[in-house]
Amino acid sequence: MEASDRAQDFIPAALASFGIEADEIELAVIGAAHGIFWPAIQDLLELDAGELEPEPMADLSRAPEGS
Repeated sequence: MEASDRAQDFIPAALASFGIEADEIELAVIGAAHGIFWPAIQDLLELDAGELEPEPMADLSRAPEGS
């Protein structure tokens, strides 16, 4: 089952639980955004960053410095 197929199952129910009404076009746009972003989100969730060392004295207003 593809991510977009599951999105069709849970997106309308999630919106309804918040009292949000969405027509077919809005649901299609939400479903398309889910199809675009969800694979990358899954990759980030599966990323094991436990072995990475944090950048010392990181300045979050600038890009990370290379090592």
